[in-house]
Amino acid sequence: MSVCPKCGLPPELCVCETIAKEAQKIRVSTEKKRYGKLSTIIQGIDAKDIDVKELAKKLKSELACGGTVKENIIELQGDHRRKVRGVLIKSGFQESQIEIR
Repeated sequence: MSVCPKCGLPPELCVCETIAKEAQKIRVSTEKKRYGKLSTIIQGIDAKDIDVKELAKKLKSELACGGTVKENIIELQGDHRRKVRGVLIKSGFQESQIEIR
């Protein structure tokens, strides 16, 4: 039977990702791209503890938009600053740790 190297619990009881989500300081902002299009940028997620690609996939699905992950920064097509907060909270991140610019 395998155990988590950090907390020593079996994989189904592991709390490392939950603890990591509570400690993240996430910044959400917009950036103007080519042809005046807006892009939502989500920074500050630690890729060692959280699967950034899986989170990006969930955000894109919930917000019905395209996007990508580059160097642990999630880029979403369009201005989704207000909606992103709700999806991140639902994913287990702390509301007080999410900063929207």
